[in-house]
Amino acid sequence: MNDKELVAIHAAKLVKDGMRVGLGTGSTADCFIRELSRLHKNEDLKVIVIASSVVSAIKARELGLPLQSIEQTDRIDLYVDGADEVTLDKTLLKGRGYDLVREKLLAKAADQFVVLIDKSKLVGRIGERFPVPVEVMPFAWRMVKDSLEKLGGRPTLRRTANDDGLVVTSHGSLVLDTTFDATINIVKLDEALNAMPGVVEHGVFRRLASSVLIGTDGAIQVLGPETKLDSQEIDSQDFVDDGSADGD
Repeated sequence: MNDKELVAIHAAKLVKDGMRVGLGTGSTADCFIRELSRLHKNEDLKVIVIASSVVSAIKARELGLPLQSIEQTDRIDLYVDGADEVTLDKTLLKGRGYDLVREKLLAKAADQFVVLIDKSKLVGRIGERFPVPVEVMPFAWRMVKDSLEKLGGRPTLRRTANDDGLVVTSHGSLVLDTTFDATINIVKLDEALNAMPGVVEHGVFRRLASSVLIGTDGAIQVLGPETKLDSQEIDSQDFVDDGSADGD
């Protein structure tokens, strides 16, 4: 069992009968969906799931989980997803996939948002390994690009993997992947992006995660509501980056 499977199985134990559970997207979230399906089939766990993406919806349906559309959902009990970067204060970077709007909607609607990562995703600052994705209205991308540059960012339009066009999100938006200097204040950046005209959503998830489960060489470390950790307890610099994003 690898670390992603370990944290996914642990998170599935948080699900109780009658819960409405938000499903994330990506390799770690896939492990959680499979374990939740096993509990539903083998232990008669009664749940309703809400997917953050078409991919997760298809997987949930294939595995026999009762699916409810996000349009029919006002709140959920638990949302479980991965992240591309996580700092010790539980600030997240997400959005390497194409479903930022749905992901943040579910994160804000959840009574509890549990994040599943392996140790490679723990960083000293947001934007350390990946640019900050900024989802923008297609007609506004040049104006937003200018606004991001005034904040000190270096934005580029995200292109498809084979470089034959621009990436379009599930919400029909374009994405400006934006690199910032290490000195950027993430709180002020989050506030600026939230207030910026033309921005649909962005990849900084601040003060949303209830807890972070970290798979670390066969064990689980938890950043929870009362966790007070410093670099002597969990040092992100000691962790080796595998260079991969979780596809959120």
